[in-house]
Amino acid sequence: MKRVAVTGMGIVSPLGCSASETYGNAHTGRSGIHRLDVPFAHRLVAPLAGTVLFEGADYFEPPKLRMLDRVSQFALVAANQALADARNDLGQVERSRAGVFVGTAMGGSHTSDDGYKTLYCNGSDRIKPFTVLMGMHNAPAAWIGIEHELRGPNLTYSTACSSSAVAIGEAWLRVASGDLDIAIAGGAEAPLSFGSLKAWEALRTLAIIDANEPSASCKPFSKNRSGMVLGEGAAMVVLEPWERAVARGASIHGEILGYGLSTDASHITRPSVDGQVAAIRAALRSAALDPSAIDAINAHGTGTQANDAIETAAIKAVFGERAHSIPISATKALHGHLLGAAGALECVLSLLAMQHAAALPTMHLLMPDPECDLDYVANAARENVAARTMLSNSFAFGGTNAVLVLRAAS
Repeated sequence: MKRVAVTGMGIVSPLGCSASETYGNAHTGRSGIHRLDVPFAHRLVAPLAGTVLFEGADYFEPPKLRMLDRVSQFALVAANQALADARNDLGQVERSRAGVFVGTAMGGSHTSDDGYKTLYCNGSDRIKPFTVLMGMHNAPAAWIGIEHELRGPNLTYSTACSSSAVAIGEAWLRVASGDLDIAIAGGAEAPLSFGSLKAWEALRTLAIIDANEPSASCKPFSKNRSGMVLGEGAAMVVLEPWERAVARGASIHGEILGYGLSTDASHITRPSVDGQVAAIRAALRSAALDPSAIDAINAHGTGTQANDAIETAAIKAVFGERAHSIPISATKALHGHLLGAAGALECVLSLLAMQHAAALPTMHLLMPDPECDLDYVANAARENVAARTMLSNSFAFGGTNAVLVLRAAS
């Protein structure tokens, strides 16, 4: 297996529309979560989300924009940023050895919602002619491939909240095995349509609005956590063999060392300690590492009662007493839960944190929970953290658990 370098990063998120802006706001604890100012807000129990300050017209000409759901717009912009950051001359790459791997949980949610509104609310049969092409889950990956003429594997993964971690892991496998010379991998999500928000609301997993500060409504690992907050956006990375990156003088952001998968196979929404432990251990085996090699963890940390306690127990089961001395960050407190794009966003933030020798904060953790008693880097970033190797955890409805092992550039 070849070493795999991360040479490009791109982000469109509630914390900013670049990797540097997003990291800066995460580091300072600035939240991208707020009350929703939309026409249907009065019909939501908790009109709250992490939204992106983004207008498609700023990036795409009208003929193309008409064919792009918001999720594909995010994906294209993040992928373009990542390729520009990698400074990779695709003209020197055999296009059949360049692939696209994208995760999304809900695909073109806005397009589907608009179509249903036309049919059922307006009583019209005039559906937009591009509805299927805009709403299909593989549209974001397809558009990235078309935009850059990439003729290798073009794959979309939909495993709920672990989708983009799976996409990055599967891309890593293809590059590490020598099948590909370059891969664009990550995730995109635009789940803030009215129908989607009402569906999530019905599931009773969303946070109540903090009466004092709406932006602090997501409280991972805190005793008074009440649920997750949905967010939108995309994050992409460029992966290539380490030797190739070094040979062309690329700026290397870090390395994907390994990737572990497991399935709970017990309950479609309830996480399990055994499943999460299995994924972490599989990731460590993949990277040929002992648990003692892990310096920091990016937690899935959704802010739900069940997930945070289960994830804490899983980390303890793998790392034993040492679990208490590992800095753990849960950035969903700031950007919300990007569902199928969450793992990719948190992978990039983890790599950037190692670059900056910092541990990102788990904000709004003001009330300790006896069941969540680890070092969550509460409420402020920690400087001079010499983390060389990190885990990034992604656990999902449906039971697909994915863990990435990341290493700082050396």
